[in-house]
Amino acid sequence: MNITTPDNDYEIVVVGGGMVGASFAYALSQVLGENCPSILVVEAAALETEKSQQPSFDARSTALSFGSRQIFEALDLWPDLNPLVTAIHEIQVSDKGRFGSTQLTREELKVEALGYVIENADLGSVLNEKLSDCDQIALLAPASIEQITPRPEGMDLSIELKGESDVQGKSFAVSASLVVLAEGGRSSICQQLGIEQNKEKYQQHAIITNIAFEKPHQNIAFERFTEHGPLAVLPLRTFEGENRCSLVWTTAETDSEGFMELGESELLTNLQSSFGNRLGKLVSIGQKFCFPLSLSIAKEQIRPGLVLLGNVAHTLHPVAGQGLNLALRDIDALVKILDSARKNQQSLGSMQILQSYVDTQEFDQQKAIRFTDSLTKLFSSNNPAKVATRKFGLLSLELIPAVRKAFTEQAMGFSGKV
Repeated sequence: MNITTPDNDYEIVVVGGGMVGASFAYALSQVLGENCPSILVVEAAALETEKSQQPSFDARSTALSFGSRQIFEALDLWPDLNPLVTAIHEIQVSDKGRFGSTQLTREELKVEALGYVIENADLGSVLNEKLSDCDQIALLAPASIEQITPRPEGMDLSIELKGESDVQGKSFAVSASLVVLAEGGRSSICQQLGIEQNKEKYQQHAIITNIAFEKPHQNIAFERFTEHGPLAVLPLRTFEGENRCSLVWTTAETDSEGFMELGESELLTNLQSSFGNRLGKLVSIGQKFCFPLSLSIAKEQIRPGLVLLGNVAHTLHPVAGQGLNLALRDIDALVKILDSARKNQQSLGSMQILQSYVDTQEFDQQKAIRFTDSLTKLFSSNNPAKVATRKFGLLSLELIPAVRKAFTEQAMGFSGKV
């Protein structure tokens, strides 16, 4: 439920009401049911429960793995999301200008879909509506955490209201047994607490936009590796008769500004050259976003009364779409551990409880990190040794069942269960 004045004490305060924070809060309320602790979600942006009509090409998109679908199904969220997603029936992986490619199909895996693509605005609208309708969750937005101070059994927070309301600028003191930090990669709270990140810049930028092709995508996702980095084209729902796809185009850091400044015609020509003619001619492109790419891993995911989720815990390269899907698996594991702690009357912010979460997810996290980091470095180079390695790698995917199975399970979000 939406509030304008928080209580003094909550068992859990979630900082960030985006896809990760909202998913965690709702998952916890659903799994714990009547035993759910008091939850406060603090979001810096004003939230809208009803999505206005989105322009055709302005929304960024997210790839959901089949494993993420299973998590949303368990939370009874999939019926709301299903009409909004586009299924991926096939994934085509290729290396531009070189021998070697492979196709992964739903028939081979005997599943309804390998994954799904949803526009962020649609996913956010569903999650925001669920939070607003849930009596167990107090949603405070827009507001920010101005100060956080550890105490023996949790955290003390100073929360300031933002926006244009009559209470703008008003501050509240709130205590929490557990703070779940899900405010994204650039966390002011991490800076306050001195939580450092291990960072590695890829010297790449991602240009993200929606595009339209001459031919329909037929529910095929394309992962195309070029000398600059991966180029992903993901299927989207048709809009006003246009065959839309979501584009994540990785370019060298030195080239991105030039690409962003190109006119539509020149940019489409460059894209066509990199992607090829698999879906015919590129006919239009929407609003463009550009982000620097790096691997960023928090040196501490937990402290007494604190746990990090999502990009603030691990920011990955967008290749293979692992970021949100890994975060959802982390959420699934954390909620189960907190549920068990609650039943055993243990403090939700104790290091023993939070350490068990880290121990549970360490293998899955490290595997996803290595998977994306290795793909990025292997397929973003013209080094002859790496060219030969990726030729062999793509051939192995095509011909060796065990290699193909492991790759597909990772891409489908099953790495934590295998």
